[in-house]
Amino acid sequence: MKPEISNNKSIPIRFFVITFLWSWLLWLPFVLGGLGIWDWDENLRSILSMPTIILGAFGPGIAAVYSIRTLQGKSSVKPFLWSFLSFKFGWKVWLIIFGAMGMANFLAWYLPGFFGYERLPMLLPTILVFPIYWLVMVFFGGGQEEIGWRGYIMPYLESRYGIWLGNIILGIIWTLWHAPLWFIPDSFQVFMPFPAFLIGCLGLSFFFSWVVKASKNKPLSALVAHGTSNAMLPVFPSLVLASEVFQFHFWILEILYLLIGIVALASLKKQ
Repeated sequence: MKPEISNNKSIPIRFFVITFLWSWLLWLPFVLGGLGIWDWDENLRSILSMPTIILGAFGPGIAAVYSIRTLQGKSSVKPFLWSFLSFKFGWKVWLIIFGAMGMANFLAWYLPGFFGYERLPMLLPTILVFPIYWLVMVFFGGGQEEIGWRGYIMPYLESRYGIWLGNIILGIIWTLWHAPLWFIPDSFQVFMPFPAFLIGCLGLSFFFSWVVKASKNKPLSALVAHGTSNAMLPVFPSLVLASEVFQFHFWILEILYLLIGIVALASLKKQ
């Protein structure tokens, strides 16, 4: 079920308000700790930071449910959530999700080796745990954000601004929503160049929109695509977990995401 979009194409601003309030308020204590404003117990912070980061990532989904309930009525919430239960995307969509995300991560991991950069070892203990890790990423490791981003708000932005500008707007908002994580020592974002991350978010926003349309508007496809992109990172590591280094692998990955997204979204005109 798509969210009901009013004829005047108004954007439900409350979605963004709740998304940012939920996530940023949860992350705030850890940001204050990272900035040295709040003197956390180091062990307690280390234990709580990752669960809190994950809980904060449910902000877009919670905001979507709240917006639907308050704007369309309680009865509209259940059909919206049920729409995320269909895995019937078509084998081509599944293949392109894994192929595109796998190829981008592999190339970002492999190509810098020709320029003297180290090819980083896989971060998973064994590739055999990948299916379980993939499921975790889809539903708890980033994929859950898509309940709100592509599942709810993107149709409004597309209706108002068109698919290209709508995705650019959402990609920028999506990037800014992540901003507090650069100040939380236990997050991976502290090692990521922010401009590269922005480029990647724009590219992935394009690609995820294509995935939803190619799957005949099955919103779960966006969760799968998002989770797959995150799950590939420890298999073909493109991020050096150290400060003061040039993240050549990561820059390549984010640029590849942008190219893949542009090609994918441009292909819609040919369908």
